[in-house]
Amino acid sequence: MSITAICNLDALEILDSRGEPTLQVRVILEGGASAVAAVPAGASTGRHEAREARDADPERYRGRGVSRAASAVRGRIAEGLRGLDAADQKQIDGRLIALDGTPDKSGLGANAILGVSMAAARAAAQASGRPLYVHLGGGDATLLPMPCLNVLNGGRHADSSLDVQEFMLVPVGMPTFARAMRCAAETYHAIRDLLHERSLSTAVGDEGGFAPKLPDNEAALDLIVAATERAGYRPGEDVAIAIDPAATSFAVEGGYDLVRSGTGRLDRGGLLALYGRWIERWPIVSIEDGFGEDDWAGFVAQTAAQGKRIQVMGDDLLCTNTRLIEQAIAEDACNAALIKLNQIGTVTETAAAVAMCREAGWASMVSHRSGETTDAFIADFAVAMGCGQIKSGAPCRGERLAKYNRLLEIEAELGPRARFENPFAHRRH
Repeated sequence: MSITAICNLDALEILDSRGEPTLQVRVILEGGASAVAAVPAGASTGRHEAREARDADPERYRGRGVSRAASAVRGRIAEGLRGLDAADQKQIDGRLIALDGTPDKSGLGANAILGVSMAAARAAAQASGRPLYVHLGGGDATLLPMPCLNVLNGGRHADSSLDVQEFMLVPVGMPTFARAMRCAAETYHAIRDLLHERSLSTAVGDEGGFAPKLPDNEAALDLIVAATERAGYRPGEDVAIAIDPAATSFAVEGGYDLVRSGTGRLDRGGLLALYGRWIERWPIVSIEDGFGEDDWAGFVAQTAAQGKRIQVMGDDLLCTNTRLIEQAIAEDACNAALIKLNQIGTVTETAAAVAMCREAGWASMVSHRSGETTDAFIADFAVAMGCGQIKSGAPCRGERLAKYNRLLEIEAELGPRARFENPFAHRRH
């Protein structure tokens, strides 16, 4: 039997960055190689995402336990995968999907399926003696992604005054990934200094960004620009801004209600006009989920009106699902997709989503979740897929820095072969 044949599987209930239970899976191969993978969880989740298995036992972890998913890994999944070649990712993931037998992975649980899929990839890479990014992407996987760092948290990620869920700084003018991370860290600390000077809170939200009581969303944009200058960088030239309104969280019947900041109710056209004013005033290069997950007309209108100037990115709208991405391509609803492994549930399906974006001329950005672990799989995955963009939160908190630090390691490993590009250079600011 091959040394990369799956010998056994195990699973452990661990805690994520919010203190909620999540799953860690171990895959053991016949040749002795073994690897673990830990599964993240989101707070702002799309309706079309693959479904986790949670225990719903109120006596354990407020019903959020994952012992049922762990049992599925040790039982049905282990029996179904034993003897399969972990180096054949497509076969592994196909068997997992077949064992589950549901369209949303609710049979075994997307957390159980993804944990096995990721751990199998990592075990096969270990057995081959190659880094994970090379195992998944081949020898030409040399592009480091542009980091988009969530430095101010709002929406469902923090108890702040901000309707917009994420305000991200994007170090577009830096020549290397390492230099981009230095720029981001310095600007992040400048934000802290400015908040301290203004007697505002420097407590952080789920993704490590600050969560102050600012007057409104516009004040957050002003703060990033001021911090960029305080850190010695040029707004728009060295540091741009990306935002994730996560508009589903403030969608109401007939429109949107930006109640936290006092902006109030807007219809679709009013929200689009608001984004237009923001784009004119601040160096915004990307808007993710600017409209609700069911408001396809809003995304189409934004792509038509603003798509040449900014990246119009779908997250809850698309859920890393090729069927939804295909629909969005046909309708010109976006020009980019956020890529989250646990939204779809396997490494193979996630790679297919990236490939579909590339074929359509779309951008793609690999993303963490708000409930994270120190697993850095997505760092290798972003390089393997050549996505050119990643977001993993602020340069703060270990579960966020694990991804950025892994990318620093990969850049050092690649040496002169490492590439780093500004994916927004062709946008008209």
